[in-house]
Amino acid sequence: MSTPEPGAARRPSARSPRRWWRSARFAWTGVTRTYRTQANFRLECWAALGALGLTVWLRAPVAPVALACALVLSLELLNTALEAVVDLVSPEWHALAGVAKDAAAAAVLLGSAGALIVGLSVLLPPLLTRLGLT
Repeated sequence: MSTPEPGAARRPSARSPRRWWRSARFAWTGVTRTYRTQANFRLECWAALGALGLTVWLRAPVAPVALACALVLSLELLNTALEAVVDLVSPEWHALAGVAKDAAAAAVLLGSAGALIVGLSVLLPPLLTRLGLT
């Protein structure tokens, strides 16, 4: 193991709680920046809160709904990141840039469709029961 050079800044180890909190702060900055700048992400956040609130009200299983919501929000964050990188690398229009952006948007769409199926399968039966329709 080598000795650090004199005057070199000491970096926290990979297991350091300080390093973890620093990384978590960067991640939270990404979430808040995306929330401020992306209308779809804001809509999906509110939809997730609504779905989770409905899940609790119906006393339905939370895990599948929470995981579906997390999937959609994560895909939207990745879509936003990919769009930013594509715009940085290819400021002029390019067909491959369009392919990358369209594919990322399609991932969000497919994740959202899957989340809708999960939501309907988990929430619809108890909702119908609660409304007295079954």
